[in-house]
Amino acid sequence: MTDWQNIFAERGDQQQLETSALLAPKFDRDGLIPAVTTDYDSGEVLMFAYMNREALTLTIKLGEAVYWSRSRREIWHKGATSGNVQVVRELRIDCDQDALWLRVTQRGCGSACHTGYRSCFYRAIPTGAPAQSGLALVFKETEKLFDPEKVYGKK
Repeated sequence: MTDWQNIFAERGDQQQLETSALLAPKFDRDGLIPAVTTDYDSGEVLMFAYMNREALTLTIKLGEAVYWSRSRREIWHKGATSGNVQVVRELRIDCDQDALWLRVTQRGCGSACHTGYRSCFYRAIPTGAPAQSGLALVFKETEKLFDPEKVYGKK
């Protein structure tokens, strides 16, 4: 039986971090580690969030994405309210173990974003000279997969 309280190794030297099989994530001064989430099949970036020790432990244990909500200051099991659960197909950590990459299969209606779009990155920033009226974002996704007001209620 796994002792879920002690699944992370103590951080050692550079060689240990880069070459060993020990999981020793580096959490920042707020106790967080960044996590980028992509679609397992397409590679599309779905979202970016943070995890704390508990969220990373739960993600490993459950095989579903669990994050730390900085705005709500609480654990956030993705899809617990909306039903749009992220099943983790692969979880990677970078070379110095201070960033995570989740490759997921999105369940539910297929939306990763609380706004109803498939990806949180649904707008593009044009590069080059801005128009005289200023810089306008370009919507790359125009169809929402669900109505956030119906799922989450009025905010």
